[in-house]
Amino acid sequence: MLFGVYGAASEAVKRAEIRKSKMENRNTNTTEGHVGDKTQRVKSFGAANGAAPQDDKLAGVNELAEIRKSKMENRDPHGTVTQRPGRSEDRPVHVLLFVVLLWLVPCAAPVRPQNMDKPVMNVDEEVTAFAYAPDGRIIFSVRRMFKTKKYVLQRDDIWLLETNGKRKKLLDGLKFTHGDKPFTYQVESFTWSPNGHIVAIQLFTTTEDPDSEQHEDVRALLLLDDNGRELHPSGKDALVMEAESPMWLRDNGTLVYLKPEVERDLFAMQYLYMSSGPATKAFEGRTFMTAVRIPGSNSAIAIERDRNMDGPPRVQRLDLQSQDDHELATLDAFVGGLSISPTGTKIAYFVDREVLEFRDLEDPRKVARLRVGLGVLAWSADETRIYLKRTVEKKSADLVSFAVPRLVAYGKNQGVLVAEPEPFSLLHGLTVREYGLSPDGRFLAVVFPGKRNLQVFGF
Repeated sequence: MLFGVYGAASEAVKRAEIRKSKMENRNTNTTEGHVGDKTQRVKSFGAANGAAPQDDKLAGVNELAEIRKSKMENRDPHGTVTQRPGRSEDRPVHVLLFVVLLWLVPCAAPVRPQNMDKPVMNVDEEVTAFAYAPDGRIIFSVRRMFKTKKYVLQRDDIWLLETNGKRKKLLDGLKFTHGDKPFTYQVESFTWSPNGHIVAIQLFTTTEDPDSEQHEDVRALLLLDDNGRELHPSGKDALVMEAESPMWLRDNGTLVYLKPEVERDLFAMQYLYMSSGPATKAFEGRTFMTAVRIPGSNSAIAIERDRNMDGPPRVQRLDLQSQDDHELATLDAFVGGLSISPTGTKIAYFVDREVLEFRDLEDPRKVARLRVGLGVLAWSADETRIYLKRTVEKKSADLVSFAVPRLVAYGKNQGVLVAEPEPFSLLHGLTVREYGLSPDGRFLAVVFPGKRNLQVFGF
């Protein structure tokens, strides 16, 4: 700014001196006998300065024309401006003025991709688990404790949160019983059927034996429709015992679940039919570390391991309906966290407690590795980012995201490079206990530690 003001002031002084000189020449050269004759005065002024007779405005026009002509003469035949002789001293001034202008122009502030200062929805309850339905509704469980004469029991209530904010209770935990022995449970997870009308609820159950004063811990599945009606695919009992990680088929009436084997390090697969009787075996004789359904299909990605734990883990594509399989890759190692992208074209999983590996399902040779730390994964709807709660399930930690890296094909014995990306922190670095993304990617639902309220934020 100081340079601009000084230049403008100098120019004004220079113009004033030129006008003064012109006025002095005009007074000197004007014919005395024709003082009142305007035409004669103009002619005398022009003749004295060696110019054609013209007024001040025409002189200014001609002066601009001369400047333009001079600029044009300094262009090369290709239209490029060349340096004028004797003007090299102007360059440092131009550079300095350019730097000053850059300093004066305000820098653009970084755009915030999230607005998470205030939740758009809040559930003021002690929430133990939740999940989005395909249509954006949220099913959640609320911790409920009550006392009997001898025991303190937990049986979570289950609620459905509509998109308009209204809630309805699907299950009253106090009224839910199983057998004739003291029974308690906590909800661990929810898995919706493809049409969003039935939900498979994974429970961690404990049954007490009053006589022996011993207890038995078993994971089980409970099936409800979105009106709270219990489904009993195994007969009179509402619970399917020793069942977890359910995977729905597209008919909305069949699911495949994992049944523990070999001290819970490996699992067998079982079919469960909503209307045609008890469970039957799937992929009989084979054992798996985990399996996740590919969205929108009757297929799943599973990590297979031999029953005696010999040999490396293998990535298998399983057709849950026909029981066909196709081996995709052999892994160096696997410690958990298997997650499939929304389009079913990529998977992510942890090869140890630090390194996350991505693999292309269409070309399994293409992989990438990030050193991010073990945690709970989720994909963004557009598959450009991966979200990570940096601890295991049911514990609290900060929530971050990373850009999904470009996957590169590696040779059989070629080492995979491990990148160390800078995490993008969400929720101002606050710790969360549970989180989930809406199917359309517009909302983030979280349960914070402490009161464990469920809050929904918009991206």
